[in-house]
Amino acid sequence: MPFTDKVVLVTGGTGSFGHRFVETVLAQHMPRKLIVFSRDELKQFEMRKKFEDHPKLRFFIGDVRDPDRLKRAMEEVDIVVHAAAMKRVEVCEYNPIEAILTNVMGSRNVIEAALDSGVDRVMALSTDKAVSPVNLYGATKLCSEKLFVQSNAYSGAKKTRFSCVRYGNVVASRGSVVEVFRAQQKSGRVTVTDPRMTRFWISLEEGVSFVTSCLSDMVGGEVFVPKIPSMNIMDLVEAIVPGAEVENVGIGSGEKLHEVLVSEDEARQTLEFDEKFVILPDHLFWNGHKRWQGGRPLAEGFRYASDSNDRWLDADAIRQLAGNE
Repeated sequence: MPFTDKVVLVTGGTGSFGHRFVETVLAQHMPRKLIVFSRDELKQFEMRKKFEDHPKLRFFIGDVRDPDRLKRAMEEVDIVVHAAAMKRVEVCEYNPIEAILTNVMGSRNVIEAALDSGVDRVMALSTDKAVSPVNLYGATKLCSEKLFVQSNAYSGAKKTRFSCVRYGNVVASRGSVVEVFRAQQKSGRVTVTDPRMTRFWISLEEGVSFVTSCLSDMVGGEVFVPKIPSMNIMDLVEAIVPGAEVENVGIGSGEKLHEVLVSEDEARQTLEFDEKFVILPDHLFWNGHKRWQGGRPLAEGFRYASDSNDRWLDADAIRQLAGNE
């Protein structure tokens, strides 16, 4: 693993992913120091208490919009996991410039700070909504992906390398539909936009494990996609709020019926492995092909979508995953 005796920094470190990432790295690995970078002092205070002032844990107040603060935070850092983002679709739609400043310009600031500070590896978290985006959130995450992949060109002979992981909805993460359904349960009625809707589904533990394994594997420039199950929205309702009355409110603006993790066009640059897909960069100068020998090319027209997935969660499996048992 890449964390032994390394200094690790996670942006957005007080979020759902950040909490679990910190917990996992401290419990299972041996970093020299683990830095939580975020802008919310109250969440940092609460997190500090939760981890009982762990001797290897440090907290930096800062915003990814502030390049100077990022450069200071990345001094002597070896590994960066970039999890900071505005991710609420409706909030990004109503505050488009703010979304761009955080998700796009913030990514640029992370990249430049990492290059200037001599960081070894940077892994950025992305989403299925970045594939053929229909809302601003997805568009900003697509831009962020492109920035991280293409910024390996800026690194050149330097040691800094950038890659991304891209996965679907995280079970019971902060602000997820699971929280919405549980809040609506009190009224006995839940709202569903369309009963045909499907989504990719991953647990926080699986997300963290995937990120850490990809950090070990990365050459720089890859987009890593895990093989994860899909679920139907009505099975989710049955798992979380069984017996509740369902009100169909219609599909919302910027929402898809189904999500895609690997598009048909990306499939031409993608190799399949037992547990993941690896989307390789389309660079003439990229030299990581030897690392990914043994991967299986995808068939013409392949598309990894939530509605055509070969792995599905039923209500019982969702209930177990979401902790409703």
